[in-house]
This record gives sequence, C-alpha cells and structure tokens, in this order.
Amino acid sequence: MDAFAPRHLGLRSADRAAVRAALGLAPDAELVSLALPASLQTSAPDLGPALDQDGTLAALRALAAQNQPARSMIGLGFYSTVTPAVIQRCVLENPAWYTAYTPYQPEISQGRLEALFVFQTMISELTGLPVAGASLLDEASAAAEAMTLSHRASRGRRQRFAVDADVFPQVKAVLETRAEPLGIELVYFDPTSDSVPTDASGVLVQYQGTTGRLVDLAPLAQAAHQTGALLVVGADPLALTQLRSPGSAGADVCYGSTQRFGVPMGYGGPHAAYLAVTEGLVRQLPGRLVGQSVDAAGEVAFRLALVTREQHIRREKATSNICTAQVLLAVLAAMYAVWHGPDGLERIAQETHAKARCLAEALSGIGLQAQNATFFDTLCLRLEGRAAAVQAAARQRGVTVWADQDTVLVSTDEVTSQGDLEVVLGAVGQALMVPVPVQIKPWQAWLDQAAAAIPEAMRRTDTFMSQAVFHQHRTELGLMRYLKTLADKDYALDRGMIPLGSCTMKLTSAIQMAAVTWPEFAQLHPFGPVADAAGSLALMRQLGTDLLALTGYDALSLQPNAGSQGELAGLLAIRRYHQAAGEDRPVCLIPVSAHGTNAASAALAGFEVVGVGVDQHGDVSVTELRAKLAEHQGRVGALMITYPSTHGVYEETVTQVCDLVHQAGGQVYIDGANFNALLGWAKAGQFGGDVSHLNLHKSFAIPHGGGGPGVGPVAAKAHLAAYLPGHCLVDVALGGAPADLRQGAVAAAPFGSALVLSISWAYLKLMGGEGLRQATEDAVLAANYVARGLADVFPVLYQGAGGWVAHECLLDLRSFASRTGVSVEDVAKRLMDYGFHAPTMAFPVTGCLMVEPTESESLAELDRFIQALRAIAAEAQQVAEGVWPTAESPLRQAPHTVAVVCADEWHRPYPRSLGAYPSGRVSVKYWPPVGRVDSAFGDRNLVVKATD
Repeated sequence: MDAFAPRHLGLRSADRAAVRAALGLAPDAELVSLALPASLQTSAPDLGPALDQDGTLAALRALAAQNQPARSMIGLGFYSTVTPAVIQRCVLENPAWYTAYTPYQPEISQGRLEALFVFQTMISELTGLPVAGASLLDEASAAAEAMTLSHRASRGRRQRFAVDADVFPQVKAVLETRAEPLGIELVYFDPTSDSVPTDASGVLVQYQGTTGRLVDLAPLAQAAHQTGALLVVGADPLALTQLRSPGSAGADVCYGSTQRFGVPMGYGGPHAAYLAVTEGLVRQLPGRLVGQSVDAAGEVAFRLALVTREQHIRREKATSNICTAQVLLAVLAAMYAVWHGPDGLERIAQETHAKARCLAEALSGIGLQAQNATFFDTLCLRLEGRAAAVQAAARQRGVTVWADQDTVLVSTDEVTSQGDLEVVLGAVGQALMVPVPVQIKPWQAWLDQAAAAIPEAMRRTDTFMSQAVFHQHRTELGLMRYLKTLADKDYALDRGMIPLGSCTMKLTSAIQMAAVTWPEFAQLHPFGPVADAAGSLALMRQLGTDLLALTGYDALSLQPNAGSQGELAGLLAIRRYHQAAGEDRPVCLIPVSAHGTNAASAALAGFEVVGVGVDQHGDVSVTELRAKLAEHQGRVGALMITYPSTHGVYEETVTQVCDLVHQAGGQVYIDGANFNALLGWAKAGQFGGDVSHLNLHKSFAIPHGGGGPGVGPVAAKAHLAAYLPGHCLVDVALGGAPADLRQGAVAAAPFGSALVLSISWAYLKLMGGEGLRQATEDAVLAANYVARGLADVFPVLYQGAGGWVAHECLLDLRSFASRTGVSVEDVAKRLMDYGFHAPTMAFPVTGCLMVEPTESESLAELDRFIQALRAIAAEAQQVAEGVWPTAESPLRQAPHTVAVVCADEWHRPYPRSLGAYPSGRVSVKYWPPVGRVDSAFGDRNLVVKATD
C-alpha cells in the first residue's frame, strides 16, 4: 500500500519547489533549517519505520485483541450504553461534525450551535434549572468548577466548601487538587445525619452517592440557604427522569456527566459533563454558553453568549476557558435524547431501576440486604472479608463489579441483562457459601413495583423535554435528515481550509479514526481490572514513548483531557516541586506573546500572574524579563512561554530566556500549542523546558470536534516526574513516570480521554520521524508562502531572523482598517462568501488576523485563500475611494445568504453576483445559513434554551 505521509501532506514535490521558488529559495532547501535557530535543531527522532494503512490497522487489531472488556457493573459514574447506529454513523464517524472548529464564527457554525442549544435545553429540563452551559470536560472537573463558582459567588469571603462524604472518589480527588492552590478548605459531612456547615460558600451533595443512597434535597437546600451557602448537586441525568429535579428542590447549581446518553465508556473518556445554574449565577458560569439572537435580517440565529468571560479577554480573572468543552460528545448526548425523547429516556431509566430492584430482592432472598435502602441503580453490599471473592467470582463469569475492602458496589444500566444479574447473585452466593436459585424473577416483573426504592418525596412529578425537537425525529430517516440539515449549516474541514492561527486545523485521516468505535476499546470501564485493558495500556505506553522522544522530556501523564488541564497539571507540578524544596515561589511570569489560556491556568494553580512585555520584534523582552526577575527576586516560581510564540516567530533568545529563569530559581513551562512547528526539528525538553503540555488535538491530529474533544498530556523533566498527576483508584505507570505516583488528579479518569488516544498513536505510526519532519517543513512553507503572497496588502506584524515566520503569521490590518473603514470583522465575514473560515481574529493582537494554513492544505487551496484576501483588499479600496458607502458595502453586509441574494428586490449598490459569487462561478458554493449575527442583541435578551 502507498506510504501515508504523501496522502496526509497537501504539497506535492513540484508544489514544494514552486513554493520555495516564490520564497527565493533553492528547490531542495529546507526552510525550517533557516527559520529555526540552529542551536535548537536536532535530527529526526527514531520512531521506527513508518507503517502503511494496512500495517497500522493490523497493529491496532493486535492491540485491541489484548483487551478483554467484560460486562461492567462497576458504575461510579461510568456505565455501559448503546450508541444508536444512526448517531454513530451520522455524527461520530462524520467529518462534517468531527473536523469543525469552536463556533467563534457563528454564521458558519449554526448546525453545532443549534445542537448545543438542544443539549442545554435537555440539561435545563432534566435539572429543573433555567440555565445550562454547552458542556464541560468531565464530571469531576465540572464539580470543581461548581466549587470555584460558589467561591466566586461569595466574593471570596468564604474559604470553606462542604462536600458530601459519599461523593465519587474520583470527584473528591479532583476537588482536592483544585481546592488546595486556591486556599479553599474542603469540609466533608454526611448529608443524611450531619448538620450543614455554617461558614461554607457552597454545599455539594451527590444525588445518588457512591453507595447508591439517595438524599432528600429540599431540606438540604433550606439548610444551606439559611447559612448563606449555595446548594450544589451532582446528578446523573438518566436518574433525573425518575428523581425530583434539583431545581424544584431548591438547588442553585447542578453538575454531572452525560456519558450514559449514548457515549461509550472508552476507558474513561471523552465524555461531556454539564453544569446548570439559577439565573442569578449565569455570569459566574464557566465554559461556553450558546444563546439565541438574530441576524442582520432579523432571523433567529445562535452564537456563543457572554464571551467576555473568556480567558484571552479577562486573562487570570476569566471564568471561562476555550478548552473547557466537549462539543462532539455533547452533540452525541443531545441527539441520543432527541432519538429517544422523554418517554424513551424514562423507559430506559425505569428498566435500569427495575434491574437494580430485581437484584436487591434476589440478594435479600439469600440473606443479604443492601446497605442502601433507597437507590436508583446502585447497590452497596457489605461482605466482611469476602468482597474480593465476590469480585473474583463475578469476573470469572464475565462481569466486573467494584470491590473495596469489605464493600461491593453493583450498578445496573441500559445493557444489563437478566444473565448479568444472575452472575452477580451467583458470585455472592459462592462467596457466602449459600445456595442460590437457578433462576430469579425476571427484572421486567419489577417495572411496576421498582419505584418503591425511591421515596415518594424524591420522585419526579414534573414533566420535562416537551419541546418539539424531542418529539419530531423518532425514525431513523427523520433523524438522519435532521442531522444532515444541521451539518449543512456548518463549515468544517470537509468544505475547505480553516486557517486558524494557534489552533492547527490539520487533517485527521479516516484511518486514524478507525479504532475509536471498536468495542475492545470503547467498552472498557476506566476502573476495571488493569489486566482487562492490556492492549490499551500497551498503546498508551507506545504513544508515551514516542511523545517523549519527540519532545526531549523524561516523564509523561496522559490524564489531562484538555490543553487547559495540561497547563494546570504542569503548573501544579512546578508548585509542588518548589513546596517540596521548602520554597514559597508564588509568581508566574507570562509574556504577552504566550498562549491565551496561560494566565487563567496559572491563576487556578495558585500563582500570582505577572506580565512580561515584548520587544519591537514581538519577542520576549529580555530587558524587561531581567527587570521582573529582579523585582520579584526569590519569588519567581515559573515562566510560561509559547514556542514558537503566538506571534508566529521562532525567537532567537529562547535559550537565554530559559537560562535567566533557571538562574533565578524558577522553572520554565513551554506551552505546546505551537509544537506543530517543532516536531522532528527541535525538542522543548532540550532547549530549556522543564514541563510542557502537548495538544494532541492540534499537532498530533486528534480532531477538534467543533470544540472538543481535546487532549493535553503533560510531559516533564525527571525532577518534576514525581509531581505529575496520579489517580486515587488506578495506579499504572506510563511513559517513564514513577510507579508510585499519588499526586493530585486533574481528571476523573486515570488516562483522561483514553478512547481517542489511538488517533494520535496511529498518526505517529503512519508518519514516522521523517514524515513528521516533512510535515513541519510543509507547515512552515505554507505559512511563509501565505505571508509573502499577502505582504503588499496585509503586512506581517512580526517576523523572525531572515524575515521568516514559523507555522503561522500575524497579518496586521490596523492601518488597512484605518485607511478604508473596513474592520477585521468585516474581512472575516466576507471570507465566508469566498468559501473560507476566517483566521483567528483579534488575538493575540487586536486588529490582526493570525493565519495558520497547516501542512494538510494543497498549493491550490493556499492560492485560493491568498486570492480571496487580495480580492477583499481590493473591495475595501473601493470603499475607501467612495465607490460604496461603508455600511452598504459587500464587506459590511457580509455574509450573504441565499435568502438575501434570491430576494425579489435588490437595493444594494453592488451587483447580486458580487455578493453571491465574489470569486466567480464555482462548482461548489458554501452558503452561510444566516447573515451577520447581532451578538449584542443576544446578550441583552439572553435566551439559552428552547421554549416551544
């Protein structure tokens, strides 16, 4: 079979020669060797021979065969579920959904924005709270966000946070990780017997708890509110179809996971978490929020609301982070709810509960009563000295349960069978040495009697999900057409280039996606026996070895499930390292050229953020750095830099910058956002970095999924290895990390979003070291080709030695806007008419566009992009010359919809054809579904859920 790399890379050999000629280089010159400082350059890493597609599939099959996923009845927040085939094929396996970007350009993101609006509506209806966000990373981090929200709502006056002692252990672990650097004291209590602490900012209770027990929320809400605290509830959305909604009981905040809504366990992720709040807390809500607004024609349109909370705007004071979302998984969960509707969800929940009731009665028949008299799907069994025996006996019969000292936890779910219940009963009987019936009463017989395990005061009585979307698409043909309609409203990589600087929207090949839906990987419970996941662990070890070889680090944690969490984990490692040395170093220096998430992550890690300016070349100012190190002598814990910088430049002084920080006793965090310009050529761990996170959803080809999943593993030098994330339930070493890690977890699952790691594993095996080196060269060639092709109309703001940029370039439109009256936003919206997604806008420098073509794009696509921007510049010149008034120009009126150009009347001063087909007739035309969205109107009139 053909080698993979030439299929992944957009430039042919002749194209490279043409690009180099346009740049004044010899046909075989390597541009990276000229642009990247020679002192940083290394040879291509030895990743072994590149595999072809057949070889990659065979290797993946061999790894999958080592996994032995049993029928899981472990629970603890992760459950078996059925992904409807129509959703798997039309969303999860559809590049129209998984290759899209975060919906920051709403006019061409209406499909996924509408799907997220459905997700928000679903969560709001189930929780009984009026505002729900568009997803968070996982249940544990959502609980942590609820904790910090409570802290903010108290204006920092209350440093204690009360936590249900029966909270999931992995949630407890992340709460502890996130609370410590912020100075929040966690106070554990039993909500069934203890009084609510009187001085807490919030009171968190899990509904249902680890042991399966249920608590009445109404008296807890009253008690919490009397002390001035918020009531935070962790709730399973499937259980909420049967349990009283937290909002109706007085809860202020509700969080949880939507994993069991059709999303595979996947050895821990990715899954979409949720957070819902009362109206008074909406501006404290972290993460993204989709709101309904109108476009220029007054038609309904969606967009992200209240975006001024984002980290690149408010920096260390942000309440929202671009990385804290799981869009693709939220879409899967929302469409699962659309497919089943409220009646279908109730049926699944009633059957799940009936299975638990059936097992509880069968166990009582052999003399064992569950410790929890109330439950939805989980039974807690006390077995003195015999819990491990029950677990072993069940596993021998193909079922896994959770055992901890003298306790066994058993959870039922959508796919639990009568045979599974009988296996558990038999395992308990074997351990207790008591006879069990050959057959037990079928679980279906308990459907009408099951609710007895839910006290009447806790049963749901209010209706939910009455909106039309949850009742209209119950046939496969109907849902397929609905999903196609949504996808057609979006712009993704399947339509054209998405040249987003700092986001690396490269191709994710079909072959890389192949294993994501294989049951051997998808059906693993993250807390199941380690031996059952031998193939996944081997894959992760191989991936870790390759990532360390590429970056020059010594140890790795795959746990962080987003770039933001990787940053947090790396900064916490630095903080713990200093603490272990008995030093208090609270200052984190962050240049303005660093990645936009850095300041918010540093604040969450407990650092005091101090900015460092740049010089006239856009590089970190060494003079100012020296001054800040002197000013904060003995207090500097870390420097966070991005290399190459967010200004798109290979800085010549990076080694000097790192040395200065090390001499001052600090550690250097090198953000991995731009490693697509380093792979195969330089290693951050060798030129000064102590720790970095790696964006697998950027440089390593995991797709962005419309704004998630992201994966941000953290790599570190040996002296920081002992401070990387550990996990309270699973202890397995990967990538050179010591085996006894017990540092704080940053995600619910030990290996984060393990299901999608096979994508990056396949990418590295298919490309090999030389292929990655060529990919970096092609990415840098493409960026410089675009920069040179536009230099006379949109000059590049910053350039490195020799006038070269790295893999992205910052186009300066400030004088252009001043001269013509045409704004950066006008250019971005007009690009939609030309069939492009706009580059990154207004970051890192206001009035500029940051362009990153990636190595995947062809020369023809690069030329089409250059021609489009040059044509827009020419249109702007006509505005400047008075040919068109600014307000009536095709730029200010962009984007143009079908409804606009096909209207009976046309009163604009330019031809219809210029609005509709500015680049001339094309064989394929993308039509933005709405005109320019009025974001201010949407924020003034906040609508965040469907009302029909």
